[in-house]
Amino acid sequence: LRLRGRTMADRLKKVLAHVAGGDIFTKTSNSSDSVKGFELFKVPPRWVFLRIETEKGIVGWGEPNLEGYSDTVMAAVKELMELVIGQDPSRIQYIWQKIRRQKFYTGGAIIMSALAGIDQALWDIAGKTLKAPVHKLLGGAVRTRLLVYRWCGGDMNDPEDTAKEAKTLIKNTNFKLLKMNACPKMQFLDTKQAVERAEMRLKAVREAVGPNIGIGLDFHGRVKVPTAKKLMKALEKYNPLFFEEPVHPLQNSELKDLRASTHIPIATGERMFSAEEFRDLLNERSAQILQPDCSHVGGISNLFTISRMAEAYDVSMAPHCPLGPIALMSCIHVDACIPNFAFQETSMGIHYNKEGGANEEKSGCSLRRYVKNPEVFNVDEDGCIKLPSLPGLGIVIDEEEVRKAAKNGHDYKDREWELFDGTPTRW
Repeated sequence: LRLRGRTMADRLKKVLAHVAGGDIFTKTSNSSDSVKGFELFKVPPRWVFLRIETEKGIVGWGEPNLEGYSDTVMAAVKELMELVIGQDPSRIQYIWQKIRRQKFYTGGAIIMSALAGIDQALWDIAGKTLKAPVHKLLGGAVRTRLLVYRWCGGDMNDPEDTAKEAKTLIKNTNFKLLKMNACPKMQFLDTKQAVERAEMRLKAVREAVGPNIGIGLDFHGRVKVPTAKKLMKALEKYNPLFFEEPVHPLQNSELKDLRASTHIPIATGERMFSAEEFRDLLNERSAQILQPDCSHVGGISNLFTISRMAEAYDVSMAPHCPLGPIALMSCIHVDACIPNFAFQETSMGIHYNKEGGANEEKSGCSLRRYVKNPEVFNVDEDGCIKLPSLPGLGIVIDEEEVRKAAKNGHDYKDREWELFDGTPTRW
């Protein structure tokens, strides 16, 4: 075959020669942007925001945090950003793999949480550069709105108070799903009375909200293996939406047996930090709902990877997110694109915000405090949030408010629980 005196082979050789010589790549590189600098902001109630700016002046925001270890994660971000400064921000996967693979010690809660904020900010920059919301860059949405839930009650609330709060929330908001702690602190092998107290609490809430409201139960990993099955059996008659972390993730080998003992879906994943951990959980078919946290598993990139893995096992996704607006919107863009999405956690009403110094009554909701377009978090009559439409993550950060709040920062610390005999225990 000849084309204007040249064979197709000749034309192909010329193209390959240009590529090998770097002509094509050089032109692309000359027109690309690069990461110029970054700032970190520690803000109430217990959050960390990362601002990354490029040489072209495009700003991306991320939320690198590990509740109770904000200063440690901030130190990790500062170290990791040495690998990012000067890089082309559009090479998100290259930067992600560079951070994840080039260091000898990698992974774990701190590094993956630091990486998460960097990754989120880079996706925000990519969307703003291309003038498209992140979900379009991930392949496009499969839904137009997303079912969300909020928290109800704290750790030690009595049945009457918890039921009253739940009834008020359902009456005054559009939420159709709630989540509450399943129980207070538990002994290694607890009594029938302790199990009955947890049962009374759920019974009161179920009677207050009726049969059509979903109630997720968070065991928070505080229940020890010998008591978990007994507690699940007592609670399942009230038709909870799921049992979350019925045992601590270090005891995930017990989940398969626990799953076989109940018809209520088992959910876990907020304290798992790598795709490999979720791969092993999926291979064991130990849980029906995965709850990776976008600010703990390495950001949007890895949350999307985990979600696609789960899809192959017909396992639902309900990303964990008791954090701020950037973390939540990062989750939402992934949620929009995955067919196996179930529902999304929000920090609306969560008791930890008050412990971190937030005045929910005064500010309305901590999620809204740092954004100029708080309407993106409006919940419609079906309990859903609309798909974001603005470029990038779809929220406009109020930098003035962030800088003002960061002057005092926050001093949120984890609880330090002990059992009645003085033994330190998980909360």
